[in-house]
Amino acid sequence: MMNADARKPWMLDEVLKAVGGTLLAGPAQVGFAGISIDSRNILPEQLFVAISGLQHDGHAYAGQAVERGARGLVLELRKAGSLDLKSWDRNNVACIGVKDGVHALGDLAAFHRKRCSASVAAVTGSSGKTTTREMLAAILCRRFETLATRGNLNNAIGLPLTLLQLTAKHQWAVLEAGMNHPGELLRLGEICRPDIAVITNVGPAHLEGLGSVEGVMRAKMELLQTLGPQGVAVLNADNPYTVKMAGQINCETVWFGFADFAQVRIGHIAHEGGKLSFDLRMPGEAARITLNAPGSFMAHNVAAAAAVGYRIGLSLSEIRQGLESFSPVRGRMNIVHAGGIHIMDDTYNANPASMKAALETLAALSGKGRSVFVAGDMLELGSDAESLHRQIGELAARIGVSRLYAVGTHAGALADAALKAGMKKEGIFVGTRSEIAADLKDRLQPDDWILVKGSRGMAMEQIVQEITNWVQKQ
Repeated sequence: MMNADARKPWMLDEVLKAVGGTLLAGPAQVGFAGISIDSRNILPEQLFVAISGLQHDGHAYAGQAVERGARGLVLELRKAGSLDLKSWDRNNVACIGVKDGVHALGDLAAFHRKRCSASVAAVTGSSGKTTTREMLAAILCRRFETLATRGNLNNAIGLPLTLLQLTAKHQWAVLEAGMNHPGELLRLGEICRPDIAVITNVGPAHLEGLGSVEGVMRAKMELLQTLGPQGVAVLNADNPYTVKMAGQINCETVWFGFADFAQVRIGHIAHEGGKLSFDLRMPGEAARITLNAPGSFMAHNVAAAAAVGYRIGLSLSEIRQGLESFSPVRGRMNIVHAGGIHIMDDTYNANPASMKAALETLAALSGKGRSVFVAGDMLELGSDAESLHRQIGELAARIGVSRLYAVGTHAGALADAALKAGMKKEGIFVGTRSEIAADLKDRLQPDDWILVKGSRGMAMEQIVQEITNWVQKQ
């Protein structure tokens, strides 16, 4: 009998069936110990799937994978002809031809999902999906053996790689599903076939590829379309777009939020020493939750995760224990206290909604003290980018940010909007990351609160690291 901790082996006929591939070379019958896309850490007897990426092409490393013990290769037909198929055939390495490596990886994950008994909860949304995913995993593991997405493995490569980690011991998988263009969530949903789909919210994110918030809503709908007849949609009762989506689906819906009709409701929010405290109410019971993270916006993430726990029958006590064991993901509203200075590291990513939420948290935590906002560009906003950056600049001025730093293509627009909204010119600085860090070092004072935030591509964590290191040396 297979060890419950072991992944199910793969037979060649299963792989060929899963990917609709052609055997180009090697034995007609062979088994594989697992699947990998990285020749650097592939294990003996695994199947190597060659992925053609923007920066690296896995086909260039197929030989290295064989040298390290790969028993099989999945290769794109258009590239297989230039590879050493004859040598691999002599060495009994199965070579399977497919049209597209990324699609084949997804097909393998979809096949594996069907042959495993675990239930799947998929989380998406314009913001909050990573935090909600982590909270949900913390809740589910109170009772179930749970697999969860790690890091940012939420796309057409990352989600399949997570699914392929399912073993016989797992009872639930919590997957994050990201997207930036139409059709992406439909494909991810087809791969993971969720039992429960969570949409945290719909807002102005990835507008470059989706055109409008309505386009974002349609793209998020794709995940709901992959729910089976017994599926459950967990939706934000306070977001007009998710409310509208509910009218277009034919499955059970569980609501979360402040609205009276939500089954899982939030109430009486308070900030206590950099932590968030609030009431979490479910039918017939309620509890006071203290979260090891700041930000009123976190309450919606909590409620989304709790709604899944509620739907599958976990007790409020289990849900509370899971939530209070949660720690923020690195770069997701982590607070670093160093030398009397409080650095809010929210550098994981940014869009207008999450920028607004982070600024409101900065205002709440800094109180009457000095507040500093270090803003990097919000990417993938298309033709609306400048106006959306201006809105953030206006908000920074309106909530009374003491000092504003901006870096990126739209830094000038953000700074100009802050100036026109009443912020003093001497309180605004536009420059590079290194220039901003240098100026901060000259101006920081004890009890300052600093929010650093921008899209992933802006590498704003470099400023956090430099300032943290400098403060700790003082």
